[in-house]
Amino acid sequence: MPRALAIDYGLARVGLAISDELKIIANPLETIETAGLMLYLKNNILAQNIDTIVIGYPKDLMNRDTHLTLAVEQLFKKIQTQFPTLHLQLLDERFTSKMAQQTLFQMGLNKKKRQDKKRIDQMSALILLQSFLGDIIPKSV
Repeated sequence: MPRALAIDYGLARVGLAISDELKIIANPLETIETAGLMLYLKNNILAQNIDTIVIGYPKDLMNRDTHLTLAVEQLFKKIQTQFPTLHLQLLDERFTSKMAQQTLFQMGLNKKKRQDKKRIDQMSALILLQSFLGDIIPKSV
């Protein structure tokens, strides 16, 4: 069964998370350098049976573009062009970094691990993906 992948895009690093095969649970995957993202996708979309990609869409608190909004829009178009059969979704990423830091704190990680940017990027991607998955799960009556 196909999986979903989430991308928490940054200028230096990209946090990734992947769903289980039933698209119920998100799991942290890894953090990679931004420059290697398209090669990573090329090598892993088929290998991990990914049919959906969720990309964090950066907006500020007033719903205005941030310094990353244009880059994310360009990434969206690039993925859409190179992988036309994928379902792509932009998802509001406001507060995901704060939520990621809070989650790492609640997990009992020490301060050094909580401040690890790679770990925060992965957790942010996980939060994005779990939010998306929660929206697509059919509600039972």
